[in-house]
Amino acid sequence: MKVKIHREGTNILLVLLLILGVVNVSAWMFIRPAVIPVIFSVISGVVYLLILNFFRSPRRHFPGDNVPGLVVSSVDGTVVALERTVEHEYIKGPALQLSVFMTIFNVHANWFPVEGKVIDVRHFPGRFMSAYLPKSSVENEHSSVLIRTTSGQDIVVNQVAGAVARRIVTYAEPGEECSIEDHMGFIKFGSRVDIFLPVDAEVLVKIGDKTTGGITPIARLNTH
Repeated sequence: MKVKIHREGTNILLVLLLILGVVNVSAWMFIRPAVIPVIFSVISGVVYLLILNFFRSPRRHFPGDNVPGLVVSSVDGTVVALERTVEHEYIKGPALQLSVFMTIFNVHANWFPVEGKVIDVRHFPGRFMSAYLPKSSVENEHSSVLIRTTSGQDIVVNQVAGAVARRIVTYAEPGEECSIEDHMGFIKFGSRVDIFLPVDAEVLVKIGDKTTGGITPIARLNTH
C-alpha cells in the first residue's frame, strides 16, 4: 500500500523542520557538554517522526466488490459508540449512531463511507471538550455531511473536533458524486467521526473494534 504525506501537513512539516534545524544547529554550536545537543537531536527526531506519521495519507482500495448498501468506516480508530439516537440536523428523527475515535497515532484522513451523492455540507461552531465523551457529538465544533446513497437512503457523517483537534477540513461539496475510495476531509491531531444510519441498518462491528478507513465494513443498509 503506497503512503504519501497529506497536503494538510506539508506546510506544517516544512516549518517544523526549519525550527528544529535552527534549534539543533544552535545547540551543537553553543551548548556544552556535548550530551545536551545529542539529547536535543534525539528528541527533535522523535517529535518530527511522530508528526510525519500523523500526516501520512495512504491511498486505499476497498478489497473485493462494494456491494449495494455497504457502509465502510470513514476513519482509522476504535468504535466508541453504537446506539439508537435522534439526529437533529438532517434526518430529524431516529437513527443509529456509530462513532469511531481517533488517537494522534491514527491516520487522520477521512474517507466517504458510502457510494452516492453529497446533498449538503454544514459547519457548526461549538466547544472543544474531549471527543471521547458522548456529548461531544452535539456540543463540540463539527462539520456535517449529508450523503444520499446510490440506493436512495440518507446517511449523515459528522467530523467532530476534540480537545486537541481544533481544525476540521471538509472536502465534500454539495452535488458531487462520492466514492468510498475518495477523501471526504481531514481532522488534525485526534478526534472522532460519527456516522448516522437508518435504524434498520445491519451493524457489522461492536464497541471496542478497530477500524481502517476505506477498508473496514461497519454496516449494511437495508436496500429492499
